[in-house]
Amino acid sequence: MILTQRLGLWFSLLLCTITLVLSLGMSNQMSHQHTEILWDTWGVPHIFAPDLEQVLTGFGYAQMHSHGNLILRLYGQSRGRAAEYWGEDYLPSDRYVHQMGIPERAQQWYRSQTPQMRRYLDAFAGGMNRYGQEHPQLLADSLKVVFPLTGVDVLAHLQRVIHFQFLSPPVRNSRLPQGSNGWAIAPSRSQSQNALLLANPHLPWQDFYLWYEAHWETPQTKLYGAALVGMPMLAIAFNQHLGWTATVNTYNGRTFYELNLAGEGYQWEGGVRPFDRVEKHLKIKQPDGHFRTESLIVERSLHGVILEKNDQKAIALKVAGLDRPHILAQFLQMAEARNFRQFQQAISQLQLPLFNLLYADQSGNIAYIFNALIPQHSQGNWEDWKKTIPGHQANTLWTHYHPYQDLPQLLNPATGWLQNTNDPPWTSTFPPLLQPEDYPAYFAPNSLTGALNIFRTQRSLKMLLNSPSWTLQQMIEAKFSSHLELADRLLDDLINAAQDSPRPLIQQAVNILSHWDRQANANSKGAALFAMWFLSMNQQSLFSTPWNPADPLNTPHGLSNPQQAVSILENSTLQLKLACGKIDVEWGDCVRLKHGSLERPASGASGQLGSFSVLDISPIAGQKFQVVGGDGYMAAIEFSQPLRAKVLNPYGNATQPHSPHRGDQIPLYAQQEMRPLWWTRSEIEDHLEERQELP
Repeated sequence: MILTQRLGLWFSLLLCTITLVLSLGMSNQMSHQHTEILWDTWGVPHIFAPDLEQVLTGFGYAQMHSHGNLILRLYGQSRGRAAEYWGEDYLPSDRYVHQMGIPERAQQWYRSQTPQMRRYLDAFAGGMNRYGQEHPQLLADSLKVVFPLTGVDVLAHLQRVIHFQFLSPPVRNSRLPQGSNGWAIAPSRSQSQNALLLANPHLPWQDFYLWYEAHWETPQTKLYGAALVGMPMLAIAFNQHLGWTATVNTYNGRTFYELNLAGEGYQWEGGVRPFDRVEKHLKIKQPDGHFRTESLIVERSLHGVILEKNDQKAIALKVAGLDRPHILAQFLQMAEARNFRQFQQAISQLQLPLFNLLYADQSGNIAYIFNALIPQHSQGNWEDWKKTIPGHQANTLWTHYHPYQDLPQLLNPATGWLQNTNDPPWTSTFPPLLQPEDYPAYFAPNSLTGALNIFRTQRSLKMLLNSPSWTLQQMIEAKFSSHLELADRLLDDLINAAQDSPRPLIQQAVNILSHWDRQANANSKGAALFAMWFLSMNQQSLFSTPWNPADPLNTPHGLSNPQQAVSILENSTLQLKLACGKIDVEWGDCVRLKHGSLERPASGASGQLGSFSVLDISPIAGQKFQVVGGDGYMAAIEFSQPLRAKVLNPYGNATQPHSPHRGDQIPLYAQQEMRPLWWTRSEIEDHLEERQELP
């Protein structure tokens, strides 16, 4: 009897347990039938959804929550209708967008996507539209005219940013936006014997250059990283298996052709070919609410759009990659890769027209790829193809790109590390394993002098060479290094040349520079004076010893004209006193991190000075200087099990006026700290600010 009762009780408990488990399973299954956005206390959206389409809906919704006003303005500009929406100030932008053919090409690109990719684009745009419908009070009234957004708008924005800013900016002779540090360290150089990856892009702190940090999770995909604002795919990212970062490469992806005019056309192969002409009508909103219309004639040749034209000549622009519409699909395949073979299959499609890629994974692989759509030429070198090219014969008109296998790339070098700081591929590791003579001369500059900031590159190489083994924390500390490599080349000569001067102001300057720690940390005295002096010098004739391939990491060095350097030092001392109040000013008292009501002293300096921690600064009203660019989203990752990482987005993860996350990471950045990664659900729940469900 007792046994029967016990068996009955045991059976009842078993039934209850099974029922509870099934109930919890059904509840859990139900919870994943909708999209959840878990906002952490730094304003980072962690998006959980049953599939990627719903993740992208949530991602669009989240971006509008954090950057809605900015995105609406950017999308209005990419449509070429910003002047119609907001007036005359936007007319130059509209002219450029239509001249480059962005609206029409965006429609062509949309039609060429797979049905699934069109759904993804529409889902992202739909998420932004949904936010606008649910929270109209949080968006500026003047910007709502851009709604509804479409998948075509997404592709127009993509083209405007990638092809007509990074690759070919609107002002012909302007400097291309180039910045970023990237490291990949193999297990052989890691104390934990896990691969390490450092992502550290440098861009302006405004407009479409802003990074948006996010986390995606579906039953199939788990991804963390950052997208440029308004973009639907994470461009720098990692999953639990692998990760990658990007830097702008030394790459000629645009060509200017000079055409000889003849009759109503231009000379071509011994004859005359007519221009293709299209007339467009741009609407411009007037202050009284009425509109005027302006006619825009867009002319094209075989070479591309006509930028300039006089009585005899015309300049045409040809841009690489306008025939490669699947950039976003490639990013998605990179995100879904589980090993280097799959990652390489994704990038070998060469849809993305530029950017170096640095890669690391949990199996211990590291890789560097000079990713670029490099036009095939029959002759010429790097410098030749930066010039304007005669356009009257077919032998100068490029029509094909080099395939993926032609590109400079390294996998698991014996050195145990890879780096890029916008230098040519030949210094991706050191001693060099890639040699310029093994590639066409037009691929990239043939020496380190072609780097954007040679001293930042040399600083990067020296730090990697001088440390036989790395931890995650040591890599983070190196990322914040503000030692000025340039000071090691010039400071001793400058002090020696100035120390015997009888002028009191120069003696004050010598005393400050002699005691300076050669860094641009917030409390460094002397960095501001040295920077002011260097920027006042003629940098073309500054060095007595030029760069020498026999000593690539320590040249150029020495002052070519010490007397002139001392004279300029005195003038720079006066300028610094005027700008910052005194000449022994601490760097962080002269250079400020400002965002809204937050203000902190800055650490870091221009890459021109050889600082690995990069800040771009600009004078502000009254005195001192303000940071306007440089370090953006950064991530330091160790591919351990489980994965370890720290991240930071210095200017915060939002620009909306109501958001508490505008600039909220500046205090951490000023302290040279990064945030721990939260990407397990329990970690996110422990740091939860808000939960949203999108049924």
